[in-house]
Amino acid sequence: MSRIENAFKDKKAFIPFVTGGDPELSVTEQLLYAMEEAGADLIEVGIPFSDPIAEGPVIQAANERALKAGCTTDKLFDTIKKARQKVSVPIVFLTYLNPIFTYGKARFMERCVECGIDGIIVPDMPFEEKDELADVCEKYGIQIISLIAPTSKERITTIAKAAQGYIYCVSSLGVTGVRNEIKTDIASMVKMVREVTNVPCAVGFGIAVPEQAKKMASVSDGAIVGSAIVKIVAQYGTECVPHVKEYVRSMKAAVDEAV
Repeated sequence: MSRIENAFKDKKAFIPFVTGGDPELSVTEQLLYAMEEAGADLIEVGIPFSDPIAEGPVIQAANERALKAGCTTDKLFDTIKKARQKVSVPIVFLTYLNPIFTYGKARFMERCVECGIDGIIVPDMPFEEKDELADVCEKYGIQIISLIAPTSKERITTIAKAAQGYIYCVSSLGVTGVRNEIKTDIASMVKMVREVTNVPCAVGFGIAVPEQAKKMASVSDGAIVGSAIVKIVAQYGTECVPHVKEYVRSMKAAVDEAV
């Protein structure tokens, strides 16, 4: 059983996201330890990029802070590799096509393997273009995590049939960010997925409070939270680790209550 499969086995998964290198790489390392200790089942780490088109202002600002602090893809790989000696939950990179191509596809995947990365999410790679990376990912055993959105409609089943690892179910239109209310009919989206695959479906975009996490996990296999955590990092800077840990603990408890 892969680490990702294990993350969803017999439970709902809570998946926190952080931007690598924000506010600095040593804090990212400590956050990985703290989030696992607080109950995170899988962790997503964003590779800072100057043009993160799927991100709202909160995560865009985090990308800028990380780049300004000197974070590079190489340095982030080194940090993950070091953290991997202690961290046992799956780690998935969220990145864009440009950083992968700039780095070199094969070299990028080699380093992912070396650092214990389990999968990648590439928001600017449409499903129809996933052949751009499919062969090299398969060669190195890195799973491509597919995204489905409310606008996917008839494409949902097509994407789900080919899915690996888990499916990132985008709860709202637009870019990432905290939302007061999630109005999308997530249950219907997940139902369509479950008709064609057993690959777990986790919901992200807009989840910020325990009630939302519980609600989303009750109609899916887990909840993904990014902007709300990145906001805590922005607020507390290098002192953010205990605050993020407490937040992750409360969100994981809410997800565990989902039935």
